[in-house]
Formats: sequence, structure tokens, C-alpha cells
Amino acid sequence: MSAHAAPVGEDDELALVYGAGDNVSIATGNLQSLRRAPAVASVVTAADIAAMGATDLDQILESVASIHVNRTPNSYSPLYVVRGIISPYGPQILMLQNGVPITTAYVGNKGNIWGGYPVEHIARIEIIRGPGSALYGSDAFSGVINIITKSAAETPGTEIGARAGSFSTYDGWVQHGGKIGAVDVAAYLRVGSTDGFHSNLEADAQSRNDKLFGTHASLAPGQLNNQLKAIDANLDLIYGQWRARFGYKRRYDMGSGAGIASALDPVGRQQSERITSSLSWTEPQVTRDLGLGASLSTQQYTQDMSTLYRLLPPGTVLPTGAFPDGMIAAPETWERAYRFSVYADYSGLQGHHLRLGAGHDDIDLYRVREHRNFNYTANGTPIPLPAVVETTYTTPFIRPQRRKIDYVYLQDEWNFAADWNLTAGVRHDQYSDFGGTTNPRMALVWDASFDLTAKLLYGRAFRAPAFAESYGITNPVALGNPNLKPERNATAELSFAWQARNDATVNLTFYRYDMKNIIRTVPNALAGTGATYANTGNQTGHGVEVESTWTVNRDLRLSGNYAWQRSTDETTHTDAGYAPRNHLYGRGEWAFASGYQTGAQVNWVAGRKRAAGDLRAPLHDYTTLDLTLATRNGRNQWNFSAALRNVFNTDVREPSPAPGLSLPYDLPMAPRAISLQASIQTR
Repeated sequence: MSAHAAPVGEDDELALVYGAGDNVSIATGNLQSLRRAPAVASVVTAADIAAMGATDLDQILESVASIHVNRTPNSYSPLYVVRGIISPYGPQILMLQNGVPITTAYVGNKGNIWGGYPVEHIARIEIIRGPGSALYGSDAFSGVINIITKSAAETPGTEIGARAGSFSTYDGWVQHGGKIGAVDVAAYLRVGSTDGFHSNLEADAQSRNDKLFGTHASLAPGQLNNQLKAIDANLDLIYGQWRARFGYKRRYDMGSGAGIASALDPVGRQQSERITSSLSWTEPQVTRDLGLGASLSTQQYTQDMSTLYRLLPPGTVLPTGAFPDGMIAAPETWERAYRFSVYADYSGLQGHHLRLGAGHDDIDLYRVREHRNFNYTANGTPIPLPAVVETTYTTPFIRPQRRKIDYVYLQDEWNFAADWNLTAGVRHDQYSDFGGTTNPRMALVWDASFDLTAKLLYGRAFRAPAFAESYGITNPVALGNPNLKPERNATAELSFAWQARNDATVNLTFYRYDMKNIIRTVPNALAGTGATYANTGNQTGHGVEVESTWTVNRDLRLSGNYAWQRSTDETTHTDAGYAPRNHLYGRGEWAFASGYQTGAQVNWVAGRKRAAGDLRAPLHDYTTLDLTLATRNGRNQWNFSAALRNVFNTDVREPSPAPGLSLPYDLPMAPRAISLQASIQTR
């Protein structure tokens, strides 16, 4: 928050008439109007989530310009593709919950055993497309997503809800907001389960092995293993300038999607547990011109197996021997992160708003464990063992690792003329394992008229290597490389926000980025087989984004966006692959009768190319239509909703990894599905 409230001037009064839109804090750490924020940002509110009938975070993010949700075969974990930037685990986008990173150290993303994210307790989601490392550090590479949960003020009283849907999907939740003495309390609990959608995988990694070695072990064609059970809980306490938050997210009895090694595994079960906490203190007006804040947060993340993975099915035969019970493994990790940060806001210099911040992160992969029935030859080829044994202390897939990060940043919002604002910032991060990196940004914002704002933006970002990329020892996919350096990205953007009329907005953005030191796997020349992570290759990209909303009247609202992008692998000078070149999303919401609302949304994904070396036919374009119908009866009355997704049962496919040797066909997504929901909120 700003150090003190600014007086309402003529521009602000006119902005209220024309409609300043949503506010956003993710762009600078201070609350600003979305139109004037020094970033290309989007906000999705709880009302938007309800209108689109979304039941999971992935469905929400698919509605945001230039974001598309791909999948990884491993656990069918979502990959958030922003502006054509994509990788096997999607660690190039920073995920925050209430401003705190939920990054896991082992893979570097939000965790492969993700299992979805519920939406009932979300107040809003703030999204930056483009670099954010000058404020947020590592992983704010292609963008930043901040999930803000409901406070006591945003969920007064008690809400109870339940949902049932296709694929034996069930959810129930309760949330409450109120006071205990002088403390504001918001609490949320949700439990759920699903059998997962019953789509078939036509062929898998073992299908190829069968052809090579004359066996018949593959379980393909066969069904994906997408079942899971879920528990989510949050507690939010506010007392004066102090705020404490606690979170719990558990996924268990969870299937492995298309298989951990891209071979169908109907029996493997996995689970993850994420425990988060944060304590923050903010005083926006210590003096007239000075505000201070501090926060301490923790995350404990565990991923382990309730039953062992079958990387390859029973009957597998490789040149090194036979696996009558299948190729079995169970890699498990335990990690914790402590983060401490402080900042000071100062607005005592005329026209300037300075923010100085510093912090320390302690990231500790403190325990690993593995059981498997194979070991490796000197050149990395798996050889069978007579039984499943623990390899934690002999040939582990990784050893415990610890990383410490110190950082400092400075940001200045300079209103140097009546209609001009320049935001400049720089952050330096010092890592204990690979050294330091400095990332600046600049944003020039011009209110050209009362209804038009223009932004010229430039920023650099980085992604630190994940522990698996740097320190992996025995891994059938790739070996770690301790000499890795961070990936780098520089992005320039030109954006226009036009209040076309008091009930309609249009945003137009042009961007170009340049990625360096991309971390990829390369053949292991010394061993003659397998692969090793290395900084290799560059990628450039450019594109256009158009977003618009129109409140036609009090009962009808239309919104949508279109994104066009081209991403080029500079090594091969071909399309980087697997991201939509064209992505169109549109939604209409209509309130009718008394207390009823219906909606429709269309999603068109087109122009996805294969990467160099992937000789499969291009991915098919697809269009889906979703419909919703809901009541809006207010408090102390039951509300009901129904959502029908993929109305026409379109065959939606997301790309399987290149070059298609493990999964020759692409990953099927959910067919037509329905969900029915009932909830009541009382004071």
C-alpha cells in the first residue's frame, strides 16, 4: 500500500466517470488502477469466476489473454504457457499465493503432484504477462500469477456448498468470515475426489519398446489414471497491522496421468502435502511520508508414494534384462522454504514514490528417499535387480541440497509531469550456489487523454536452475549439471488502454522478447546414452494481444481477448512449437428474470506447430463451448448452478513431448462434462 492516501484530483474524478476499472497491486507492490499500472496486467475477480462456472484454477487461466494450459504426461500436471514460452515442467512462471511464492525446489515449478486448485475461496487473481524479476526475483520470467484468498470482509458469515459432476467428481466446502474479539477471522475447508476423465491413450512408451524387443507388455490402448482425493484449508487472521495466514493443500490416492515415464500405470499412487504460513506487519503511515512492512513465510512441501510407480509395465524386456514385475521406482522428496522480507515506502520527495526492499530465502531439500528394482550401468542404462530395494544411500536420484538467496531491490514511481509517470526499478539476487544476477525494468505511462493511456515497458527476468536440473544424479530422463546458469529473458512491450465509452474498454499490447541460456537436455556424449541438462539455445518471440469488455446494459456483459504470437528457436530458425499461434476467448453473461444468470464462453486454440525434429503431423485446432446457468438469490437463500463444459464433445488434444517416441499421439483432454452446485451463505 502507498505511504499515504493521495488527494483526489481532476484526473481521478474524471476516471471515476469514465470507469477506472479494477485495481491491482502486483505491478509495483502498491495498489493502483489497472489502467495506469506499469505492467501488462489482468485481474480475474470472484464474480468473473462464478460467471464462467469455473471449478478449478486451470479453467480460469485459460480465459486470460496469451495464457494457454498444456499438460505434462507425468501426473497430467498443468503447464501454463505464456506468450509461447513453454518447457517440460513450466517453471518459467511465478506462482504466488497472497504474495508468497509457492515454488518447489526440486523441479522448480508449483509441484508436479499438483492436483488442481479450488476456486471458492479466491477473492481475485492478479496476473502479469511479461517479466517481473525486478520485483519478484526468480521464475517471474514469462509472468506472475498471484492468487489472493478471501478475507473476513470478503466472505462475511458462513457459506456451505457442495458440487457433484461427471467422472464421479464430488466436492464439499465450508467457509466463514467474522470476528473473534478484535481479530478478523476467515476460514475455509474443502474436501473432494474424482475418478478423473476416462479418455484413452492409444499408445505409450512401452508400445515402442514392444515393437523394438518383440514383447506385448504395453497397457495401451488404455485409460489415463487421473483419479485423486483432495483436502484444502486456509485460515486468515488480522489484528491491527498484523496478519497471519495458514494454508494446507493435500492431494492423495492420486494417479500418475499418462505415467511418470509416459507408460500407462493403473496402480501407481502418489500424494503431496503443502503446508504454508505467513506473518506480516504493515504500517502504511509511520510518518506522513514513510510506510514500513515486513513478512516471514514458510512452506513445507512433501511428495511421496502411497504405492510404487510402475515406470514400465510387467513383462517389459530391455537389452539389459527382463522386468517381470515391471520397472518399479518411488522417488520421494521433502523440502522446506523460509522467506523473510522487509520494505520501506517513501513519498517525501515531490513527485516520487520510492520503495526499498530486501530479503533472505532459505530453500532446503532436506530429505530424499527412493526405492526401485533397477540400477544403472556405467553408461546410464537401467539393469534389473532381483527385488525392489532402497537406493537412497547408494545410488540416489538426488542428494539433499540447500540454497540461500539474499536480495535487495529499489523502485521509484516518478510522476514527472501531469500526465506522465516513469517507474524504474532494479533488483539484485545473490545465490549461494551459482552467484548473482541483476535485473532492471522501466515503465513509462502516459495518460494521453481522459480515455486513453499508453505504456512503454522494458524488463529483464531470470529463472534459477531447479535442484533436479543442477544436482540430479541417477535419473532415467536426464542428469543434473552443477555448472548451470540462470535462464534470461528481456522483454519490450507497448500497450494501450482505451476507455471506448463509459461501459466499454479495449486494451491493445505489442511485445517482443529475447530468451538466452535456455536450460534443455542434451545427449550425454561421455556416457553415450541418456541426457544432461545444459544452457543451450535461445528463443525469440513477438505478438499482439487484444482485450475488451462491454457492459451492454445492467443485464448483459460481453468480454473477450485474442492473442497472436510467433516464437522462434534461434538454433533451428523454426517455430519453437506447441503453443497456440492464435488464441481467441469470448464470454457473455446475461442476467434474466429475477435472480437468474446464464453464460456462454467459447475458446478457440489454433496454429500449434511441432518443434524441430518432431516429424508428427501438426496438432489439430479446436474450439470448445461452455454453458452455465445459476441463481443469484443473495444471502440466507440457497443458490444453485449448473455448468456444461465442452458442449459439443470436441476432441481436445494437448501436445505430448517431442519427438513423440514415447507418446506418438497427443494427450487427450476431458470430453463433455457437467457439474451441479448448491450453496447457501448466512450471516
